[in-house]
Amino acid sequence: MRNYRVNVNGTEYEVAVEEISASEVKSAPKAAEAPKAAAPAGAGEKVTAPMPGNILSVNVAAGQTVKSGDVLMILEAMKMENEIMAPKAGKVTSVTVAKGATVATGDVLCTIE
Repeated sequence: MRNYRVNVNGTEYEVAVEEISASEVKSAPKAAEAPKAAAPAGAGEKVTAPMPGNILSVNVAAGQTVKSGDVLMILEAMKMENEIMAPKAGKVTSVTVAKGATVATGDVLCTIE
């Protein structure tokens, strides 16, 4: 273990990091690569990622009708599961992420018309 002191926006944190050998490093599964640019966003309001994280589940598909407040997907960020909810009622015109995808803040997750 190596200990580090990290300063983030003026707040100091102490972090312990475990060293691992190159043989212990696991490659990321192919499912973790999001088809960000491959799937064009459909017509309507874009639902974007509020923070960076990993998509744990996708509960909707293109063509599905949703109500305002329905859980579209679960985004894991900082070991917490965050529900991404429909901002309005409508029809899902596109889903641009898959389970296991890594997303950044502002990435389009789906579009609702």
